[in-house]
Amino acid sequence: MVDIATRVWNHKWKIDPIVRSLIDNDFYKLLMCQSVFRNKPDATVTFSLINRTDHVRLADLIDEGELREQLDHIRSLSLTRGESTFLRGNTFYGKRQMFRSDFMEWFENLRLPDYHLEKRNGQYELTFEGKWHEVMLWEIPALAVLMELRGRAVLHDMRKFELQVLYARAMTKLWEKIENLRDVPDLRIADFGTRRRHSYLWQDRCVQAMIEGLGNKFIGTSNCLIAMKRDIEAIGTNAHELPMVYSALAESDEELAQAPYQVLADWHEEHEGNLRIILPDTYGTEGFLERAPDWLAGWTGIRIDSGDPTAGAEIAIKWWQDRGEDPRDKLIIFSDGLDVEKIVELRRQFAGRAKVSFGWGTLLTNDFRGLTPDDALAPFSLVCKAVSANGQPTVKLSDNPNKAMGPASEIARYKRVFGVGEQAEMDVIV
Repeated sequence: MVDIATRVWNHKWKIDPIVRSLIDNDFYKLLMCQSVFRNKPDATVTFSLINRTDHVRLADLIDEGELREQLDHIRSLSLTRGESTFLRGNTFYGKRQMFRSDFMEWFENLRLPDYHLEKRNGQYELTFEGKWHEVMLWEIPALAVLMELRGRAVLHDMRKFELQVLYARAMTKLWEKIENLRDVPDLRIADFGTRRRHSYLWQDRCVQAMIEGLGNKFIGTSNCLIAMKRDIEAIGTNAHELPMVYSALAESDEELAQAPYQVLADWHEEHEGNLRIILPDTYGTEGFLERAPDWLAGWTGIRIDSGDPTAGAEIAIKWWQDRGEDPRDKLIIFSDGLDVEKIVELRRQFAGRAKVSFGWGTLLTNDFRGLTPDDALAPFSLVCKAVSANGQPTVKLSDNPNKAMGPASEIARYKRVFGVGEQAEMDVIV
């Protein structure tokens, strides 16, 4: 077993680059990348780092030279033969050859494009600009690098014994969470924690704990490298990025109103079964479902990723009922800010009313709350989002206005087009 404390204490080792593979990435990014490669190959997109927790001054904590070294290392990576074989030959969601040969030929020759980095007001401005299917693969590695470098900065002056105690306490905390989930009936839970993990080694340790502690209740990980290494399922479908960019590319209000459905029409042509999961909250769940075409009601399920999860699930259940579908045959995936208490409660609320699954993220792979002075390792809300497409700004409204992003004038326009009224504000933990 890896001695994490020793590896952290000697964290300059080249054996531990923060991102060690192009598939040290979330599975949904690869699925979306293939879709973009096929459907929007000429779109030019800019991604930008956004720190929603501005009191965490990353540029004061993280050395710029070390950050550049890690980013430059990522640019040197390419698929290994084993990784290519895994993607080409493995079965994902019951389907062999999920990734098309033309996409794989492109991916096997990919090197990630350059980045732009500046310091401003105690924060890093980090942007990536280029063809959408190339720059989109920066999002998760960039977040993982910044999260881990922040952790290394906090731990830098700890001695080895202190670190061993810290990680022993963190492992105890993790195991207690897993023990509290063991007796939850019919639990289905996956690791969704790559983007804001404490470190690669810690995420891998969390996955090992889930495998050992939960058995077949643990259904897999979003991280492709860990899935390959641990011989478990790679889990993931699609994200807000797709409707945000499709919408920015729309040339009229009429096209804008249809953009979120065009995304799913393209997805429908490529995927079936448990990959047909609706993510409805980009521009408001209730309005999205009210205007949705009838064929979407036949999809497998829905993912609830913002706002009040109970309210979102109730809206989905009523929508299925109104469209003549039996919600008990549908899958609801909860994935926003989950921890044990919320998982247990949501499972209890919707047992027998729908199939329920959970994507457990930051509070699985980065919960060091209460373990360091001043809570210096507490998780914070760092994202890397598509902010423009072909020169036009992107917008996200969400079911929580505290997660909204985009220029104020465009937010107002999107609210008008999508009929979004008053929304209840909720704290953004991660």
